[in-house]
Amino acid sequence: MSQSSQHYFYALELPNETKERLGKHCRDIQETLPFKRWVHTQDYHITLAFLGNAPDKMLTESIKKLESGIDCPVFSLKIKHLGVFGKSDSPRIFWAGVNQQPFLEDAREIVYQACIESGFKLETRPFKPHITLARKWAGENLFTNQLLQKADPFLIKELEFDANKIVLYKTHLGKEPKYEAVLKIPLQS
Repeated sequence: MSQSSQHYFYALELPNETKERLGKHCRDIQETLPFKRWVHTQDYHITLAFLGNAPDKMLTESIKKLESGIDCPVFSLKIKHLGVFGKSDSPRIFWAGVNQQPFLEDAREIVYQACIESGFKLETRPFKPHITLARKWAGENLFTNQLLQKADPFLIKELEFDANKIVLYKTHLGKEPKYEAVLKIPLQS
């Protein structure tokens, strides 16, 4: 299933309608927020566990653990705010954040533990659920929070969607869209 040069990750899938609406608003704010690369609409997701190069045995083990059942119901999420990661004057990631949701935390913990038990060494920083919208600040001037506030009204506030699938994605560098869904695991309806 995998090759040593392929990167994999588990993520929460966003519905296509949500991706399209979010993508439209991103196109509307690109002049206000000049980032070098905007994420392809079909690549929007919420990462639960980044695996990196995934040996076949470990990947297969994690799939078995998750396919045997994710004890988590379908749940609703809302896009609530915008933010950035990286230097405050030259951020590397521009993202949309979602509301606090215990079921999201549960789903992340289930996926995270299945991957750890399968032998993966995962990120240990606190989980900050977000949807990456763009990468690498490219503005002529330094980035400021005022720019973020200017862009905020263009984002659909309270855009709500149902989270109903965990997806194993494979990364294809240099392609758009860049992520291929390898496996979809439904949450309990």
